[in-house]
Amino acid sequence: MKFSNNSKIDKLVNGKLKLGWCYRKGKKHHILIAPNNRRVAIPSSPSCRCAFQNFVHNLRRIESV
Repeated sequence: MKFSNNSKIDKLVNGKLKLGWCYRKGKKHHILIAPNNRRVAIPSSPSCRCAFQNFVHNLRRIESV
């Protein structure tokens, strides 16, 4: 399934889903849910060049808690 127009974000999300993470459709963005029930929004059409880095930072932050 395609989650983002950015190929790096899409590969990262699909990798997390294989590790047991879940996703849910939101009003504007899909939501990635960690095994510890913390959530992060998936940027579907990132307009910023640092969107991938911000997404990775958010993932690391919710994994560490």
